[in-house]
Amino acid sequence: MTAQGSPQTGNNLDPWYHHYAERAAGLRASEVRALFAVASRPEVVSLAGGMPFVAALPPDLVINAMGRVMREQGPTALQYGSGQGVPVLREQILEVMALEGIRAHADDVVVTTGSQHALELVSKLFLDPGDVVLSEGPSYVTAMVIFKSYQAEVDHVPMDEHGLIPEALREHILSVRAAGKSIKFLYTIPNFHNPAGVTLSWARRVEILEICRRNDILVLEDNPYGLLYFDQPAPDAMRSLEQDGVVYLGTFSKTLAPGFRVGWALAPHAIREKLVLANEAAVLSPSSFSQLVISEYLSSADWKGQINTFRGVYHERKNALLSALDEYLPELTWTNPNGGFYVWVTLPDRLDSKAMLPRAVKELVAYTPGTAFFADGDGRQNMRLSFCYPTPEHIRIGIRRLATVIRDELDLLDTFAGTGSLNPLRENSRFSSPPPDIS
Repeated sequence: MTAQGSPQTGNNLDPWYHHYAERAAGLRASEVRALFAVASRPEVVSLAGGMPFVAALPPDLVINAMGRVMREQGPTALQYGSGQGVPVLREQILEVMALEGIRAHADDVVVTTGSQHALELVSKLFLDPGDVVLSEGPSYVTAMVIFKSYQAEVDHVPMDEHGLIPEALREHILSVRAAGKSIKFLYTIPNFHNPAGVTLSWARRVEILEICRRNDILVLEDNPYGLLYFDQPAPDAMRSLEQDGVVYLGTFSKTLAPGFRVGWALAPHAIREKLVLANEAAVLSPSSFSQLVISEYLSSADWKGQINTFRGVYHERKNALLSALDEYLPELTWTNPNGGFYVWVTLPDRLDSKAMLPRAVKELVAYTPGTAFFADGDGRQNMRLSFCYPTPEHIRIGIRRLATVIRDELDLLDTFAGTGSLNPLRENSRFSSPPPDIS
């Protein structure tokens, strides 16, 4: 019997299953996280996880910063701190954001335990059950986990090679409101999008901000990759154009190292106040030690030069990935990012990236199926390939293995379909659709 006296159905091994809050049903392991255990095996070439190549960071830079912090500020570094974050680091964060056109005040910066934590805090402040979050389709997988954990709905707005489509945004706003639902914010990753790899154009940034302003919709701008461009910088941040209607999320996880777990939110004053309170309620204070080490690093190291080193590493690996795709899988289509970590690949209509994944892992290559990036289970024809972590040599090996998996899968489908049709990958012919299928 359950605690309410009604018979328990099914065979759940968790004795507390019927005691959880309703919102706990939204807490489910993402497909990306589930891949890590398998993809971390040394024999598997992982094109799945978006792990920064931290080996490109000279260890002395961090070791020296840690040593100075402990020698000069040890008692402070090991103590509780402010719920808003260390003041000197908040001032330095302004210097980082200035590289993308943002002018702000340190009082409006809230340091968090990674930008993921900032995303969770904003969701906690704004989302009630049944609320709607507008988001690109596809979108960042763990953001959708957070939104669902607060029992919100994710409404995917289509995008193309230039990012979120403004006209589609207008249509979705009208549709959601016609259904009597409340839109709480637009969540967007404008630079080197995860997973699509595309960048929102400047003209569209201006237009989307105007659409949201007219419709009283907050913009949540998530920007982990903005400084990791290749040939040319991305357009200035949306926050550079709009102060009152944008909450900007940043992080040191991609430009320094994720192990520090330091990110931030730049928010309008009233929202900032509530973010500080929510931060204190969740973690009391972000790690003083991590903040002071990063502050020391920013003060004493050539951090801009180190970011430039990361750019070179990731640019080389992106080129290796695209070269291998062109050699082994020329019939597919894919995006060509100008920064970040990811390429979005479109498969032939008949293939299902999620169903094909176990066979890929058996062939010792891993990717993330496109279904992970849609709240509605779409994306079976897509996969995300991450070029940030494997070496160029391993990337090439991984794509060669992936080509074998795709060809074998198509051969198998042809065999069971009984059509006798030739496998287009065997014929080395290109599909007719010119642009990559983002939506």
